[in-house]
Amino acid sequence: MNAKPVHAAQTLFPVEDDCLLVGGIPLTRLAQRVGSTPFYAYDRRLLSERVAHVRAHLPPAVELHFSMKANPMPALVQHMAGLVDGIDVASGGELKVALDTGMAPGRISFAGPGKSEAELTRAVAAGAVVHAESERELRLLAAIGEQLGIAPLLVLRINPDYELKGSGMRMGGGAKQFGIDAEDAPRLLNLCAQLGLTVLGFHIFSGSQSLKAEAIIEAQAQTFSLARELASHTRDPVRILNIGGGFGIPYFPGEAALDLAPIGEALAAALPGVGADLPDAQVSIELGRYLVGEAGVYVARVIDRKVSRGQVFLVTDGGLHHHLAASGNFGQVIRKNYPVAIGNRMSASAARESVSVVGPLCTPLDLLAERMELPQAQVGDLVVVFQSGAYGRSASPQGFLSHPDAPEVLV
Repeated sequence: MNAKPVHAAQTLFPVEDDCLLVGGIPLTRLAQRVGSTPFYAYDRRLLSERVAHVRAHLPPAVELHFSMKANPMPALVQHMAGLVDGIDVASGGELKVALDTGMAPGRISFAGPGKSEAELTRAVAAGAVVHAESERELRLLAAIGEQLGIAPLLVLRINPDYELKGSGMRMGGGAKQFGIDAEDAPRLLNLCAQLGLTVLGFHIFSGSQSLKAEAIIEAQAQTFSLARELASHTRDPVRILNIGGGFGIPYFPGEAALDLAPIGEALAAALPGVGADLPDAQVSIELGRYLVGEAGVYVARVIDRKVSRGQVFLVTDGGLHHHLAASGNFGQVIRKNYPVAIGNRMSASAARESVSVVGPLCTPLDLLAERMELPQAQVGDLVVVFQSGAYGRSASPQGFLSHPDAPEVLV
């Protein structure tokens, strides 16, 4: 039946008496506490351990920022705010959540290619750092600053002429809606001077979801070189240098976890030269998925067990509408199984079978696991989708077919 193994990522969560523990709580008991399925659950311990892991490998001089778009759940953002040096947001709504954490406004940065005038005004008034991505935004910031009597805190987001090789999502290189083309930056730096805007530095980001340390090291070296070049065109000292992130997590069988050791070593070797050329620059790395992705699970309950022409289907009360990425993004990508388990049947000795896990929606795309080898499950059992802490609930079409929303808990 072409059964696919369960991915080893589930080992981040301990098991007790054949039941997965999330936040130290048996999954069956956690489901009772939540009161309904499906739901997302995020483990505080794993979040804290991942931040500690990153800090152990990064040079102490490099700041660590949390990219909130990966998971904007307020309680989770509040927890992360106590662990990181800054929060990066991408909308007015995210800005409000970040400000509510008590994080110093100057430690909150606002990026994104389509900021409205109202969002820019809110950011300037709050004292957040705006990562400007176009000439329009620069002119608006100058006008808003004059109207409010507040000097905007401004960084230029740059679209470099290179990309992060092998990345799952290329955010730089070529024609992009993100940032200011590197070759156009000198002109816009001159415009900033004409408008009376102080440029605090640069945000240079070339890609995300990379599992190759050598590719990240190469992109960071190119970023430092570009920052030096851009610095020669500005009248203002470079005080902020956000070099993005790009750190990926393994989702599928055959993928290995990213090794941070060589990345940290390369950064440590590069920083003295960066400090000599850009003595006022505070270098920061911005991570989202890498910090939170492996600390979350999506949990749905089996509500029916069907056999169709020899194939077993576990029908659950959750699916595509809550977890678009695990289902394959409406069929727009070649679908692979996320790591999946039966959370209350975690014994390695349990009898197994090849099953497909599907949701309640009226589309064959509502698929959480296809022909995967799992312990034999019955109605009432709990299906767990791992690697669900990033781009899960908030990145899914919860209104599709009007099923109930999936609650979130931080434990």
